[in-house]
Amino acid sequence: MTTEPPLRPGNLLPPRVLVTAWSLLVLIALLAWVLTVGQARHMGIEPGTMGMGVPLFLLLWLAMMAAMMLPSVAPVAITWARSIGRESAGVARAARTAGFVGGYLLVWTAFGLLAYAALAATGDLVRTHPDAGRWIGFTAFLLAGLQQLGPLKNVCLRHCRSPMSQLMRYAQFRPWARDFRVGAHHGLYCVGCCWGLMVVLIPLGVMNIAAMAGVAAVIFTEKLWRLGPVFSTAVGLAFLVLAGLAPSQDWLLPGLQPSDAPMPPMP
Repeated sequence: MTTEPPLRPGNLLPPRVLVTAWSLLVLIALLAWVLTVGQARHMGIEPGTMGMGVPLFLLLWLAMMAAMMLPSVAPVAITWARSIGRESAGVARAARTAGFVGGYLLVWTAFGLLAYAALAATGDLVRTHPDAGRWIGFTAFLLAGLQQLGPLKNVCLRHCRSPMSQLMRYAQFRPWARDFRVGAHHGLYCVGCCWGLMVVLIPLGVMNIAAMAGVAAVIFTEKLWRLGPVFSTAVGLAFLVLAGLAPSQDWLLPGLQPSDAPMPPMP
């Protein structure tokens, strides 16, 4: 059984290979955005699962996660690709990087099952009790704000911002499906870091392109900006303010308006 070389500067890839890897991840994210925007144009913003079954929803959710998450996870994926080093051929490196991304997206797809259940429950409640949408919105923004300000957020955000120590530990894993497991493990940290940001898509609308773009921008800024932790705290405080406004401001809750009700005008 062969072992892989540890993560060290000597394993750095040529600049051409790194540029290719960056370009591929960006291209995948752009294609996912094109698919998501095209689908959203035909669906509109409605409460619940918008009539989708689990398989179709998970397929669309996977495209959404690729669009929203890949830009911020690209540095980690490229760092892992650099750990593969020159010892692996180009095709092997591509396959291993794909394994990392596949494991990462699988975790978010599994989280999509929870999202589907939450959307189905809130959609049924809004259809039977339209006024419940205000309190669902309040709860969603409150949970998101508390998660942004909580200790789990800080732990997971530190990992996502500085994953090198974890990647060095992963290098000691047995080779079998290691890249897939590394991606899945990092995906778990990202879920712990970002689940609150996904919760706000319930009141804002899961197919609300503006909301998705805003959440993606927040995730990208938190993970890559020098002042990301401070920004994360500011976002959490903003969510708490939105929680206080949600019961009296229906325009904040486009994703919780019954489909037969007119959208309230923005103030």
